[in-house]
Amino acid sequence: MGGISISELMIIAFIVVLLFGSKKLAQLGGDLGTAIKDFKRAIRDDGVKEEDDTLTQKASYLKE
Repeated sequence: MGGISISELMIIAFIVVLLFGSKKLAQLGGDLGTAIKDFKRAIRDDGVKEEDDTLTQKASYLKE
């Protein structure tokens, strides 16, 4: 009641394949995967940069 059953999901998936085509869906899936990977890399790199900035500040404080 209120949930989506397996048969309804299959019908929706079939309609999506008809609208976009399997080639376009594969391309969209690849683009989405690349975007997620780039986002995760950016988040990880940002954390490393903040860590480097903190260490640089501590080192300059200790030099004084």
